[in-house]
Amino acid sequence: MTEPARQLADGAAETVLIVPGMHCAGCMAKVERGLVAVPGVSGARVNLTARQVAVRHEPGMGPLALIEALGAIGFPAQPRNDDIAPPPSAARPLLAPLAVAGFAAMNVMLLSVSIWSGATGATRELFHWLSALIGVPAILYAGRVFFASAWSVLKHGRTNMDVPISIGVLLATTLSLYETFTGGADAWFDGTLMLLLFLLAGRTLDAAMRDKARAGVDALLRQAAPGALVVGKNGTVEWIAARDLVPGLVMRVAAGERLAADGEITSGTSRFDNSLLTGESAPVAATAGDPVHAGTLNLEAPVDVKVTAAGQGTTLAEIARLMGAAGQVRSRYVRIADRASRLYAPAVHTLAALSFAGWMLAGAGLHQSLVIAIAVLIITCPCALGLAVPVAQVVACGALMRSGIMVKDGSALERLAKVDRALLDKTGTLTMGRPLPDPAVLDGLGADEAGVALALASHSRHPLSRALVEALTARGIAAAELAEVEEEAGQGVRGLWNGTAVALRRPHLAAGMATTLDIAGRAAWLIPFADRLRPDAAEALAELGKLGVTASILSGDNAAAVAETARATGLTAQAAAAPAEKQDAIARLQQAGYTVLMAGDGLNDGPALSAANASVAPGSASDVGRQAADCVFLGDSLLAIPRVVRASRRTIAVVKENFALAIGYNVLAVPLAMAGRVTPLIAAAAMSISSVIVIANSLRLVRAAR
Repeated sequence: MTEPARQLADGAAETVLIVPGMHCAGCMAKVERGLVAVPGVSGARVNLTARQVAVRHEPGMGPLALIEALGAIGFPAQPRNDDIAPPPSAARPLLAPLAVAGFAAMNVMLLSVSIWSGATGATRELFHWLSALIGVPAILYAGRVFFASAWSVLKHGRTNMDVPISIGVLLATTLSLYETFTGGADAWFDGTLMLLLFLLAGRTLDAAMRDKARAGVDALLRQAAPGALVVGKNGTVEWIAARDLVPGLVMRVAAGERLAADGEITSGTSRFDNSLLTGESAPVAATAGDPVHAGTLNLEAPVDVKVTAAGQGTTLAEIARLMGAAGQVRSRYVRIADRASRLYAPAVHTLAALSFAGWMLAGAGLHQSLVIAIAVLIITCPCALGLAVPVAQVVACGALMRSGIMVKDGSALERLAKVDRALLDKTGTLTMGRPLPDPAVLDGLGADEAGVALALASHSRHPLSRALVEALTARGIAAAELAEVEEEAGQGVRGLWNGTAVALRRPHLAAGMATTLDIAGRAAWLIPFADRLRPDAAEALAELGKLGVTASILSGDNAAAVAETARATGLTAQAAAAPAEKQDAIARLQQAGYTVLMAGDGLNDGPALSAANASVAPGSASDVGRQAADCVFLGDSLLAIPRVVRASRRTIAVVKENFALAIGYNVLAVPLAMAGRVTPLIAAAAMSISSVIVIANSLRLVRAAR
């Protein structure tokens, strides 16, 4: 179902359109300018990663005028569907053309060796024909990526960087066929295939990086149940898909199930894991009249929940919208190579046209002038420029991956290199994110008490019970034999040990997370639980300080828990922050001129991770946290954060060197080509050498994570 226009707080409306044809900064600018020119439209923001644009317009305005405006400038569009689904891969369609170009280039290069070695007459003609039979189909297939893009803008009277590439490829192929038919001395199928190979390699690397950055919203869908058991008026129970739920229906949610919609408990009492929404690890008790939200986990007992919001009205959907809006803001951090694309097409067209006209006026003839113009088009190909960023990113990301840090979006390295403020979530980020029993109390337990505690805890799926089982098992404790074990929802576990009543229950008066071990006839044991700071947290914060990055805590946890962590780390803190409040805090820092790094792990951190200039999540984070973050560190050490910042700064230094090498190549090569000193084959070889130099320089980043 098509997502309707959303009404904004100031009275305007917003429509989100999918525009699959966008792939660079030039496309972004054309789409935004084209939409703003439509009467009734007051703004447009492109999210290049998601290939969509959010259009701000007058209420009552439908999507048809917006779609027609985009179609008129060569960008087919369609309204976004309100079913959250993963976007299609941008890299996958490029893999087959890349493979074909690589295979054909290798074979044609082998055939060309004989020609370069001095083969003449029938032998040369045979190898030219064999090269044509291999090269022409491969060029047409591999080049369709650029041909389709160029045609889509040319038929609307516009241009982009794929236009000169397509002209150069088609002219070189046509002239090579002419030389082959007429028995000429030269053909340039090998150079044309090399050109396509390097162009496709750069574009595929870039698309692969973008694919990894686009899955955050899809992860939200997995946090809500696909449907729910709905209780009818006559007492019947029917399973209904989440998309068909409407306010007023009553869901029956069993223990261990996630909610499919927002609602209010009508009967029953249970405890809910709200960590995805609030980041707080302690379960929250809820009874009749209390609100509950889609995506939260019912831990202990069945409850009936009256639906108050479903589908796009749930808290999950609102967080998805916050993440999408944040992604649109962040998409303005485009690659430097994309920014240069606006100048590339007109500059190359001008140089090639001047070369052709100049040599024609000098009396060189049509054939010679055309060969020189083709050489100019090929030698100015932006292969080295296009590889300057993605190759450096891939090498740096590989180095970071080997050190336990996964970078999902290479463009994040550019933003990470500039960060000077870090906002750190508490639970699961600064801390380990899981409750651990006090080791001093466990040390004081006798063998009998420890065995009984382990046996009781093993019969419960409560987070504190699981943590207690893990801790006692690690100490080599053997579980006692119990009888008549029973778990009472919200109260604890009880049973008989050698005829003695025993229980592991929730204390009524203890503050914070704790459980009580009761053994009839013996003193009760209070076992407190606490979340521990990550190892090396102090050292990591000191390293960030040396890098000029000021850190503070931004958490959804309660004020008391956050204050304790703030005292332990010496950081300032903001507690009990909702997802929108976290976004606001980031926006204020950005407006003050800071480049913000957000580190978080929960669903409640998703919008903040997307809104920040760069973001990091631990490997233990929720699906949404991992998907929304630019980087995920797989170990427990917080030193991963300063390490990725240092590696990013090294990467940007190498990227700048790559741009200098690519520009320097053009400064030297273009005059030679315009002077007629370079054939199309030599032009393709020179272009390839410049690309190899850029790749070699990028390989210096293999040690970037150290």
